Amino acid sequence: MIIKAKHNLLFLFFIVSATVSAQVFDPTKGCVVDNNGDCISNTLLTAVPFLRITPDARSGAMGDAGLALRPNSNSMHFNPSNLVFAEDKSAFSFTYTPWLRNLNLNDIFLLYVSGYYKLDKNQAIGGGIRFFSLGDIDFTDTQGGSLGTGRPREGEFTIAYARKLGDKFSASLSGKYIFSNLASGLQVNGVDINTASAFAADFGLNYRTKTTLGGYKGEWSYGLAFTNIGYNSLTFAVDLNKLLVPTPISKKIVNNDGTFTDNPEWDTDGNGIADYREKSLFAGVLGSFNDAQGGIAEEVKEVSLSIGAEYWYDKQFAFRGGYYWESAEKGNRRFFTVGAGIKYNVFGIDLSYLIPTSILPNPLDNTLRFSLLFDFSVFQSDIQE
Repeated sequence: MIIKAKHNLLFLFFIVSATVSAQVFDPTKGCVVDNNGDCISNTLLTAVPFLRITPDARSGAMGDAGLALRPNSNSMHFNPSNLVFAEDKSAFSFTYTPWLRNLNLNDIFLLYVSGYYKLDKNQAIGGGIRFFSLGDIDFTDTQGGSLGTGRPREGEFTIAYARKLGDKFSASLSGKYIFSNLASGLQVNGVDINTASAFAADFGLNYRTKTTLGGYKGEWSYGLAFTNIGYNSLTFAVDLNKLLVPTPISKKIVNNDGTFTDNPEWDTDGNGIADYREKSLFAGVLGSFNDAQGGIAEEVKEVSLSIGAEYWYDKQFAFRGGYYWESAEKGNRRFFTVGAGIKYNVFGIDLSYLIPTSILPNPLDNTLRFSLLFDFSVFQSDIQE
């Protein structure tokens, strides 16, 4: 069976598959090379990649940085342990993200709703719902015959509990349910395709301490985020991210004379399946720090960098900018981001815009993203007065 998208979105999958099968590892260069001996991409691959999409416009305008920003309801995505340091007792937000808009696709999008409630000054609970629609897709068999039309979709439901472990330190634990319904109800070689689902857990830490800079009050935060508190505030954020999954291993190795030999580490048990694809959850996570063929040099390339800055005027108007960098051999995603925000009484609006800097297309190229935030603490203040 062939799954054929109306807009030919899945052609990239077959191109990537063909490319990967021809890759070999060159020990002298410390990278995977093509037929010309040039280093090429050895990108990490994961299931349900929609979970990696930054859902909110604020972080989207700051190079996707968000692990240690001043907390709001969208901290549910990056680090729920921030929630206990939120100034407001409760809040929620809604974000709509168009996907592949540059290809004139109007039915592919990501929806994200999140919120939190502080039980007291030391505890907070939060929740988030993420829905990713892949639009309408025509399914065909190997002869091109129609198998009907489907609407592939994926989603995530998350709940989190955060607690202070001290005046400056907090931790959080999140539980989530994930589903992926890409072609349920169809068959491939007599095998029924069902909706995939899984449970997952997240653990977060946050450390904050007060400081001063140039006579202004500020705060250091875990994740290298620094914030000046006052009517005018300036925030700098730096995120380092690494996927805790096995690094792909090449089946062949280049010899000094230019010939290829089998890589003994590709399939040590001789079952015809690459060993890195058979690792257990914990073996994959723990081994992800030292399993690259190129050693520490390749491991460092698997770390992506997000840099962002945010300026607030009178706690009402915000201006943001950022940059995201990824190694050319690990995905090569690179882009600038800009954005703005406004907060008035109960309501808040955040906007972001992505400017690509690499030759590879980004699904969010030239796309305006926005989030709506609602602050219920205003009503609580009126009641107390």
